[in-house]
Amino acid sequence: MLSHIRGTLIVLPWVLYLGVADLILCLLLPVKAFVPDLVYELSSHIAYSVWAWVQAIFEKFNGAKIAVSGDRLPNGESAIVICNHVAWTDFYMIQKLAMEAEMLGRCRWFAKIQLRAVPFLGWGIWAIGMPMVSRNWMKDQRELSRVFGGIVDRKWPTWLVSFSEATRFTKQKYIESRLWCEENDRPLPQHLLYPRTKGFVTTVQHLRKAPHVKAVYDLTIAYQHGDKFHEAPNIWETLSLPGISKGNGYKFAVHARRFPLEELPHTDEELVRWIEQRWIEKGNWLEQQRVEWSEPCA
Repeated sequence: MLSHIRGTLIVLPWVLYLGVADLILCLLLPVKAFVPDLVYELSSHIAYSVWAWVQAIFEKFNGAKIAVSGDRLPNGESAIVICNHVAWTDFYMIQKLAMEAEMLGRCRWFAKIQLRAVPFLGWGIWAIGMPMVSRNWMKDQRELSRVFGGIVDRKWPTWLVSFSEATRFTKQKYIESRLWCEENDRPLPQHLLYPRTKGFVTTVQHLRKAPHVKAVYDLTIAYQHGDKFHEAPNIWETLSLPGISKGNGYKFAVHARRFPLEELPHTDEELVRWIEQRWIEKGNWLEQQRVEWSEPCA
């Protein structure tokens, strides 16, 4: 009960600010057609303030310790970001790296179009110009052209973030993914679902035209709770539990790899093989992390 009261007191000012921020973002929409670059800059600053605040609640107020490993990501670099999807809380791990690279306000996430109907969160996502997609790439061509156009034509600095599995990992979905891979002779990585390759290929082929987009960042997220691997806290726990790492036994990790965009293969078929290989390597890293976390502390 005390944690719920504490969480409410901590989160309420942020929720009120989120409402104000969403209102400002919506008011910027009518002038976006006239001064798109200015609106993008203002929207990015507003986004930074919102997400940096919630990140502070998670890490500073509630004591989350995020282990970061892998490649250092350059400050201010625009990139395509691909990531596995375990839980709603995955965004904290991505934001950790984005803050370190000074790109937090520039993050634009592929989001399900149904989120437009969600009060506060959905309105802000839509107003800030994040790609809202149905996961039917034929139906989403207009939306993708809008998003890619801002990055390519107007050279907006961006982290374009995609959960390439398109859905959160569960044991049942893993079984279904394994069966699909067996039937279609595709490689199945450990602890991951087979990635949706079409969205990745479409994104890479479009953003090759943007000279300021320099790389693909491959991020791998892992959780542990007690002795349970891949178990993440729910959103309310991340906002309300004090000592979420030290006192409540949650472990968080994110592993980053940077691949220069110019070094990626050029055909669609080769890009499919490329992301499949990344997922195999991600699965191997996750298994190493699982083993490391399962070993008793010295």
